[in-house]
Amino acid sequence: MTRRKIVTAAASVTGLAVAANLADRYGLVPPDPGGIYGVGETLTYAAQRVLMSHHSMAREFDRSRITRVFPVNGKPPDNDDYQRLLSGKFADWRLTVDGLVARPTIFSLADLMRFPSRTHITQQECEEGWSFIAEWTGVPLSTLLSTAGIGARAKYVVFFPFDENWDSLDLPDAFHPQTLIAYGLNGEELPPPHGAPARLRVPRQLGYKSIKYLSRITVTDSLKNILNGKGSISPDLGYSWYAGI
Repeated sequence: MTRRKIVTAAASVTGLAVAANLADRYGLVPPDPGGIYGVGETLTYAAQRVLMSHHSMAREFDRSRITRVFPVNGKPPDNDDYQRLLSGKFADWRLTVDGLVARPTIFSLADLMRFPSRTHITQQECEEGWSFIAEWTGVPLSTLLSTAGIGARAKYVVFFPFDENWDSLDLPDAFHPQTLIAYGLNGEELPPPHGAPARLRVPRQLGYKSIKYLSRITVTDSLKNILNGKGSISPDLGYSWYAGI
């Protein structure tokens, strides 16, 4: 390498380090900042949060754009708990909201449907390259969090499903008006392959953040002591915790 290239490379590394330090100072470091891509993950997350701090909206479409056929990623859980609920048409299904909340609450599917609903037609983008447009109906996640009374120390909302694909959101995405706990798809009940009886829907992030088959939601101030400490199963599978688009 020439001296000029060495100096340029050193300056780039220094600039990244300074930016990462600034992100840390303002609490804009994601829970998976380690490894070879760690600085890049931090800068991506911090930049998205700075640029989209005013609840920018994912594009919504009219009904004519709904995809007629769209793929299903994975099968419903085959464990006994989920299969029992499925056979009972989810009459006994309950969604727990606990952690740093004033009023830990348990919701049935009927409880969710009694809240004012929100419907949007948005595109779900998959990290594997496919996408589809669908109409999602559900209760805003912010409604459930407000009902439970989120604590002042809260920073993250963690989602535990009936399978292993757990994940989490920071508060800006958790309280975003398009973030739903969805129980309807294209005007019908949410079918099991798409996450019945209720799933998370996060239009501003890639599809793997929209966790299916929800069982429990926990509010916390730190992700370090939850399972792998990275806020999601995704980093263990080669994906980023933050998947903003």
